Amino acid sequence: IIIIIIITIIIIITTIIIITIPYQVGKLFLHLTFSLCVITAFPTIFSSRLVQHELVANYSHLFWVKGSQPDLVPYLLLAHIDVVPASESDGWEAPPFSAKEIDGFIYGRGTIDDKGPLVGILQAFEYLLMKGYAPRRGFYIGLGHDEEVINNVSGFNGAMNIMRILKQRGVQLSFVLDEGLAILDGVISGLEGPAALIGISEKGSATVKLSVSMVPGHASMPPRESTIGILAAAVKRLEDNPMPRSFGLGPERGMFEHLAQKFRFPMKLIMSNLWLFSPLLGRVLERKQETNAFVRTTTAVTMFNAGVKVNVIPSLAEAYVNLRIHSAQSLQEVVDLIHSTVGDQRVKIELVDGFDPLPVSSYDERSFGFQIIKKTVLDMFPTVTVAPGICIGNTDSRHFKDLTSDIYRFAPLWFKPGDAQRFHGINERISKSNLEELVAFYFSLIQNCDINKLPDIDLVMK
Repeated sequence: IIIIIIITIIIIITTIIIITIPYQVGKLFLHLTFSLCVITAFPTIFSSRLVQHELVANYSHLFWVKGSQPDLVPYLLLAHIDVVPASESDGWEAPPFSAKEIDGFIYGRGTIDDKGPLVGILQAFEYLLMKGYAPRRGFYIGLGHDEEVINNVSGFNGAMNIMRILKQRGVQLSFVLDEGLAILDGVISGLEGPAALIGISEKGSATVKLSVSMVPGHASMPPRESTIGILAAAVKRLEDNPMPRSFGLGPERGMFEHLAQKFRFPMKLIMSNLWLFSPLLGRVLERKQETNAFVRTTTAVTMFNAGVKVNVIPSLAEAYVNLRIHSAQSLQEVVDLIHSTVGDQRVKIELVDGFDPLPVSSYDERSFGFQIIKKTVLDMFPTVTVAPGICIGNTDSRHFKDLTSDIYRFAPLWFKPGDAQRFHGINERISKSNLEELVAFYFSLIQNCDINKLPDIDLVMK
């Protein structure tokens, strides 16, 4: 555990150095420092004859681990190197790039997203190689460098280029496992015991720009309506008229049905009969922002720009809206609904970028990837309920849908009430024990993947 903590501290500290020096120099420093850190921390991986390593797009890393049985379809473990910005002035209890330990927790940007799982994967594989392990099923490890890039271009240089390389080589994957969902303990109201949610899909995403233009004027002679007023009214209409409820029409239904038996009456009855009670449960869930995301396409006004001088009526007002698209809707449907809701020809509506919701991966008894992940979770945490889930955010894994039909988003990070706000927020942290559990999880997962196939469900039931 001491080695793991030291490695995590080194990796987190390198990120703050990047922020304090010029951008291009910072990128080069990131490449050199992170690569040196990884090579130094995991020497067995880089010296093993089983492992082929290559840099992708200068900064991302791709590892190929050759299996002894080439007829077994390989899989891919994903993580990303980069993190979102953080400043101690925001109210952190410890400097966000110090990896300071407080009461058994390591504080630092990236401890959850996504340096913890990254270190877990590499440390687990390092330990396996040190023990003389040689996999039967080959696998890849991909470390992207631009997952946190703003708008919908995240992963376009890192994960996307990793995908292109694999596609050019004719690689097909059994499954992909990336970050995404976690183990929720006390987070879902009324649920008895913790639940490990394995993401089987992601919501789509869209960035829409609203703008209003008119001739500028002096503030002493204001028009009846200004660009700001017109745009503010349009934004207010979007907030007052959320996208329609779609609860029960997407993969969130499978999640609640799997968890139904862990609820008390009457919620157990309701969740066991969503064919009847989906509209009722949707109205309950939409009352909280955390669960409203399961109910519909969410609408968030994230930027509003207008004016350059206090005594000038601005000629232009702009707002940006970020939408996370429910699996029951398409990108085009959402854009059409925005047009009809705004209902004002003076407001120009432009789709900046976006994509449809991701396909739903399999999660039945014959689903190799899902069942292997589930087994690994239950072997470590027997009292946890495992269920499929839906990612309301997006990950690098979405770029690999041409290489496999089964993409899963999960890491055994424990989330208790309030921890979700640490994600991209202040005081992001991971406990030392949970960091150790991450290593143990990937240590077991890699070995569990060596079976040729899942047991025949019909024979098991007999």
